[in-house]
Amino acid sequence: MNNVTDSFVSLGHWPSAGSFGFNTDILATNPINLSVVLGVLVFFGKGVLSDLLDNRKQRILNTIRNSEELRGGAIEQLEKARARLRKVEIEADQFRVNGYSEIEREKLNLINSTYKTLEQLENYKNETIHFEQERAINQVQQRVFQQALQGALGTLNSRLTNELHLRTISANIDMFGTMREITD
Repeated sequence: MNNVTDSFVSLGHWPSAGSFGFNTDILATNPINLSVVLGVLVFFGKGVLSDLLDNRKQRILNTIRNSEELRGGAIEQLEKARARLRKVEIEADQFRVNGYSEIEREKLNLINSTYKTLEQLENYKNETIHFEQERAINQVQQRVFQQALQGALGTLNSRLTNELHLRTISANIDMFGTMREITD
């Protein structure tokens, strides 16, 4: 402690301006430097710090006001939603009461409609079966006719000679001539 007081006392006994040196006594130089720095900070930083704190205070107040406004809006929306919920619950109860009888009616209508559709499908099926049977019968008849015709042609070609062929042609021509005379 004695050194600290000595350094303050020796302020008046500074060496001449021509020499420059460092004071290596830490205890003597730190309190002086700290007091100078703190004094400058308090003098110049007081306004800046005050402005920073005021700005921060205003932002916090604005945030609180915005939060209150949002809270009020949210409460209003909540009340509207609750009113809508009550209305929907009342409508749901009405639908529930009226819905059961309507469900039964719709069920009966659906059953009747399904029965009619099944009946129509059965008719369509029977018609299709009948049509397919007719078509199959026609195809079989055509094949039988073609086979009979081919068999007859084969038989005619094998038994028909030139002389028989010429006689058949002349008999047909005579018949055609007779028919022509009758019509004229």
